[in-house]
Amino acid sequence: MAAPLFLRYPNFHTLLLNSTAPKSLSLVNFANMEASEITEQVEDKTREQEDLNVKKKKIFVAGATGSTGKRIVEQLLKKGFSVKAGVRDLDKARASLSSNNPSLQFVKADVTEGSDKLAEAIGDDSDAVVCATGFRPGWDLLAPWKVCHFDNVSTFFQVDNFGTVNLVEACRKRNVNRFILISSILVNGAAMGQLLNPAYIFLNVFGLTLVAKLQAEQYIRKSGINYTIIRPGGLKNDPPSGNVVMEPEDTLSEGSISRDQVAEVAVEALVYPEASYKVVEIVARPDAPKRSYHDLFGSI
Repeated sequence: MAAPLFLRYPNFHTLLLNSTAPKSLSLVNFANMEASEITEQVEDKTREQEDLNVKKKKIFVAGATGSTGKRIVEQLLKKGFSVKAGVRDLDKARASLSSNNPSLQFVKADVTEGSDKLAEAIGDDSDAVVCATGFRPGWDLLAPWKVCHFDNVSTFFQVDNFGTVNLVEACRKRNVNRFILISSILVNGAAMGQLLNPAYIFLNVFGLTLVAKLQAEQYIRKSGINYTIIRPGGLKNDPPSGNVVMEPEDTLSEGSISRDQVAEVAVEALVYPEASYKVVEIVARPDAPKRSYHDLFGSI
């Protein structure tokens, strides 16, 4: 037997009695309504309230022209957010992303240039930051160790580490208290006993990428900022081929997922408070049941 409405929807009575609720939810004809009708209208009202909150928010996306970052920008706009796309090359950004959307703004931003410049790019009007940066693996083993400016000191540090640290410090300077980081499964592979995992070996060959990501994660978790760290499995450019599986940190050691789904998880993390202060690992599996993001984040 289904749970009573007041248990499934804690705000049911508030919505029912609120003067802004639709007339169809009035007490007069409440008794004449089917349970399914009531449930549907309560859900509609909840979605309307969520949509209103979304439309008031502007999200700064670092790495907005990357394979995953671009998808995050597109899905944020589709969801109703305003987006400030932080990019290194403005011309490239305008060519790869639709520049005709009035809710999309391009700003020049490079995570390696220090927190002061990033704070200027983030500005006073950003409500949250999504970090989808990261170097692209290649045969240049020094790629992750390019010059990075940190607290006015230029030094060789990992882009995946101190580039993210710069973003966190920029958020502090702008009083932005919501941060979403796209990381990777196996970042803590050593502690998981996965040192011989081929994926762990492969990614760390290219400049200790996973080690750098783990250090960035640790910095975020100690910063006091409301974070969600998303660790996807192997990233695929193909459309989704299964449902999202979400597990706690240091659980998954294999699996893949579409970049479209990674972007979706990042966007939904901004909507659901259940995603706050959590590290989640995600892959997609054809045999996995489809679950709401409220349930997925709430289960971690």
